[in-house]
Amino acid sequence: MTSPSRQMIKGDRRMFSSSDDSTMLKQIQGSHAPDGRDVDVRPILDIVEDVFRRSVPRTHDAAHPMGAQAHHEADVMDDKLSEAVSEGHGMLEVLSFIIQKVSCEITCKCSGGGDAHGTTMSLLHMTSNYSWDAKVVISLAALAITYGEFWLVVHLFATNPLAKSVALLKQLPDLGEHSNALKSRFDALTSLINAMLDVTKRILEFSLLPRQYISTDLPPLSIAITHIPTAAYWTIRSVVACATQIASLIGMSFEYVSSTTEAWELSSLAHKERNIHDHLLQQLALCYQHIDEKKHAEAYENLIRLFDLPQHDNIRILKHLIYLKDDIQPLHQGSTKTRVHIETLRRKTTLLLISDLEVSHEEIMILDHIYRESRVRPDLQYEIVWVPIVDHSIPWTDEHQQRFEQLQSMMSWHTLHHPKLLEPAAMRYIKEVWRFQKRMILVALDPQGKVASPNALHMMLIWGNIAFPFTAMKEESLWREETWRLELLVDNIDPHILDWIAQGKHICVYGGEDIDWIRRFTTTTRKMAHDAGIEIELVYVGKSNARERIKKNISIIHKEQLSEYWTDPTSYWYFWTRLECMLYSKMQHGEDVERDRIMQEVMTILSYDGSDQGWATIWLGSVEMARSKGDNILECFSKYEEWEENSRVNGFVPALRDYLLQLQTPHHCNRLILPGIEGGIPEKVVCAECGRAMEKYFMYRCCTD
Repeated sequence: MTSPSRQMIKGDRRMFSSSDDSTMLKQIQGSHAPDGRDVDVRPILDIVEDVFRRSVPRTHDAAHPMGAQAHHEADVMDDKLSEAVSEGHGMLEVLSFIIQKVSCEITCKCSGGGDAHGTTMSLLHMTSNYSWDAKVVISLAALAITYGEFWLVVHLFATNPLAKSVALLKQLPDLGEHSNALKSRFDALTSLINAMLDVTKRILEFSLLPRQYISTDLPPLSIAITHIPTAAYWTIRSVVACATQIASLIGMSFEYVSSTTEAWELSSLAHKERNIHDHLLQQLALCYQHIDEKKHAEAYENLIRLFDLPQHDNIRILKHLIYLKDDIQPLHQGSTKTRVHIETLRRKTTLLLISDLEVSHEEIMILDHIYRESRVRPDLQYEIVWVPIVDHSIPWTDEHQQRFEQLQSMMSWHTLHHPKLLEPAAMRYIKEVWRFQKRMILVALDPQGKVASPNALHMMLIWGNIAFPFTAMKEESLWREETWRLELLVDNIDPHILDWIAQGKHICVYGGEDIDWIRRFTTTTRKMAHDAGIEIELVYVGKSNARERIKKNISIIHKEQLSEYWTDPTSYWYFWTRLECMLYSKMQHGEDVERDRIMQEVMTILSYDGSDQGWATIWLGSVEMARSKGDNILECFSKYEEWEENSRVNGFVPALRDYLLQLQTPHHCNRLILPGIEGGIPEKVVCAECGRAMEKYFMYRCCTD
């Protein structure tokens, strides 16, 4: 014959499997009739939690889940408890009656072994006018009274005569004597209480979500709160189960102590509570994601408005872009290796160097050289701040940290102390408004925080500190004064070229990667120069995006003494990058390639670089120039006798240009490979040979050479 307790457990098991159906949910929701009263139960929950943490069998301190560790945590919570008592005093006065009423209901119903579901529904009806979070906290507070009183008597049993007399009247068993037999039940009770507290905190957390960012009428919160009634029901149901367990210990005989039925019921409820908690956590995560998106959108709109408003200085804008709070020093000063505040940038022209962690060492070295030059110039009051852009959805690894620190150590200017400090709104602004994608940009802000140039990197790499204060107006002014000349092409990369110009020598700047062509070209050029009776200096400028091959070529050029070359590999990167910067700087100012000589010449050299051949430009002085691809220039020099007379009459470079025109054929194939810089792609590009518009294609390239 099945015992009554076994029948009750089977009934409970059926209830577990069917509790969340629509009938049950309607019954739970039907008990809910809130009157709109505002009840802050957070301080009360802190007091309740303190009661549970301190109510631990001291004989089990070493082994019990809420034993020694719990007592330690409870001691740590003393300050928090004092604050909770202070804050919750008024609310406890308001709620004391309902808490006592619920406590009496629990004591009465649970002592008689009544129906757990019926008792739970009774408590829900008793607290019908309160919010779901208040219902649960009130029920927990009622349990805490019973639970705390029980353990006070148990703890004081051996030393306090009053406690001993009360224990005798309640017929409490000697828990110390039966500690081993009762351990599984107390462990299950503790586990359930912990689970109840966790679920209650999550229910309370939903009520505290900022309503200005999330609405109860719209997903995800509208979906999440549909689960709150069920969560509240099962937590209050667990309160009833815990109270029943405490009541069952009163007058309990030793023979019943070892029963595992009650422990099984508590464990089952704890398992359900943990499942509910995990589900609520998932729903909360969706809500917090929604809130973050709303906050980020609001911060983004604020940032847009901020740039439209006149500012007294640049600090307010820089804080919104770099780090808004004042709790830490968000910047790292590269030269002193110290942390500094944003305040150090006040009313200074500030260049925001924006890149990912794949920035090249060459870029940093060139910019560092320019920046260090500015430090000895009191008239150049500008600062650079590196703002690294990383994907916050990807975990930050030790490898990322090492890469970041390596790059940071190379920079003598200011850097963000850590990439994770950058606010999502600022990152969105950088990507959407300043159009940062992957390649480095240098946004110039004037002393009032206004954007002086959306990308001053081009003008800095072309003219260095001459471009200060890095405004669009300054860039236009520099271009108006500029012409296509040898100094513009090579800048100060090779100071020998300036000497050769002054000495009246012919200068050949050539490039390519085919070492066999380089051998033929340099040999033929020297023979031709001897026959023409001119002095000519040859300088090899390599090829863009072919670092390793260029290193091999330089080694051969040096060994065989084929021509001059640059010993610093950074010089080759700088040469080609400056040409790209010239092109995109012109494009930013809306220049037309058909009418702009500098754009024409830059595109021509870049198209030469995009081919598989070598190429050469021949100069006399700064501006007199002839140029061609490798096969044509080699053929032209090989047949010098055919245009020798013209050379002696009209000059070497003009005669060279005339003969190169004769070698052009209608059949040719020129390519212009442009890196994807955030300046846009020109709508029209003309061929360097025939002047016709070139077809546009897209090329995706990964080159590790």
